[in-house]
Parts: sequence; structure tokens; C-alpha cells
Amino acid sequence: MTTLCETQTNETAQGDVTSPVLFSVSDTGVATVTLNTPEKHNAFDDYIIATLTRIFTEISKRTDIHVMVLASTGKSFSAGADLGWMKRMASYTYDENYKDAQALALMLKALNSLPQTTIAQIQGAAFGGAVGLTSCCDIVFASNKASFCLSEVKLGLIPATIAPYVVNAIGEKASRRYFQTAERFSADKAMSLGLVSEVFDPEHLTEEVSKVISTLMNNGPDAIKQAKALALDVSNQEIDDELINETSKRIATIRVSTEGQEGLTAFFEKRTPVWVTKSANKEQP
Repeated sequence: MTTLCETQTNETAQGDVTSPVLFSVSDTGVATVTLNTPEKHNAFDDYIIATLTRIFTEISKRTDIHVMVLASTGKSFSAGADLGWMKRMASYTYDENYKDAQALALMLKALNSLPQTTIAQIQGAAFGGAVGLTSCCDIVFASNKASFCLSEVKLGLIPATIAPYVVNAIGEKASRRYFQTAERFSADKAMSLGLVSEVFDPEHLTEEVSKVISTLMNNGPDAIKQAKALALDVSNQEIDDELINETSKRIATIRVSTEGQEGLTAFFEKRTPVWVTKSANKEQP
């Protein structure tokens, strides 16, 4: 793996494995961003937040990246805020705290708005801000050993910057409960709430993430990005003439696009679309 903003085309390439955030890109266009401070349960601080923001920004600009997996090393996915960082924040002024919170909010926005498909691979506990990271990802696969907790009120705080994404993921009613109780809940419960997509045995988690990536690679790469944007743009919108016209324009535009024409032609000719062939060729040794 490579460190911040240094990418290689070989997924097994080795880099500085001591970096708090690892970043690699495979030949097939799968980026992996890995939180890498297992001794701190992958808790994050202002440096890691800035690092993640830069990585997410870079990924958003790269046409060779189609999928991003957010993962971590060790037993825990992430314990949320680092204790040392929290201790420093306790002595900050209002303005310093506001600036600090803005940095976290911008990192979450960068993750949430990535045009590529994002997959969170949750192997263990995800607390506080880590629930925000989870909520920002399109697909969330979790181990049945994983657990979740919005723990801020235990410290006399609130999950403010992550709230828009968490409420969007689990709904207002569940948020009103878990924001206030700080209860720890299981991966199965998280799935029932909509935070987690699927739950697997720990030994199958990586394999299942690979399977869904293979499924994604069979689909039109531009269509996937536009489908994600569609879901974000029409969410909670009134179904009025303006929305009807906008969605009609989008399907008309993609039908006449190069990728749309290739997909339709391949379907009627009973052959594999060219983007699947290109993906398969990249996987060859």
C-alpha cells in the first residue's frame, strides 16, 4: 500500500505501512483507504481528518478510480475522536472549536459527495465520528462482531457534524433515540436501521466486499456515477413538474450517450459490453 496521495497501480505494492492512513489503487480502479492506527483503535485527530480530506478530494478527480473501499486495520473500525485531540479541544476557544468542527464537516462532505461508489468495510467497533464515516458510504458491509455507538452525550457533547448523514441513514426517529441514549447496538441492529447494508461472518467480510466490487464492475462506469448522483439529488424532493422534467432529461441524455448506446446495443446483440471486457483485461496477469 502507498501513503497519502501516492498511488500505485499494483494493489499489493508496499509502502510506508506505519502511516496513519494508507491509500492504494488497484489495476482495476479500486481505491482502498485504510485507517491504520490500531493501537489507538483507529481513532482520528485533526491530522488524520486533513489527510482523509486530501485523499477523498484526489479520488474525486481521478477518472481511473471507479470504487473506493474504506477500511481499517486491527480489531476496531474506529473509536471516533482521538483522546489526545479531544484533550486539546477542551482548551480551545469557541472560534478554534468552530474551525476544528468545520474541518471534520468538510471531510464528511467530501466522502459523502464522492462520485465513485464507496464501500465501508466494518470489522469491529465504530463509535462517534466513525458512525458518520459509515453513514457517508453508499454500501456498508459489516462483520457480525461489529458494533456501533453514538457516544457523544456521554461526554456532554452532541454528534453535530455527523448528524445530517446519520439522520439520512437511520431516520429521525432512530436518531432521536440513539443520539440521546448513547446505547451500543449490534451490526444486525444497524442493518435493521439502514446504517449497514449486509452483515457477514468475519472470515467472509473481505470476500463479500470483493464480490460486490465484481458486481459493480459489470455495470456502466458513467451510469454508476450518474445513478449515485440521481439518488442524492432526488432524495426528499417533491415530485413536481420540475423534478419530472429533470429526471426525464437525465434518462434521455444517457440513452443517447456513447455508454448508453453501447449498453443497449450489447444487450440486443447478446454480447458483453465493452466496459466489462476492459475490466476483465485489466485483471489478467
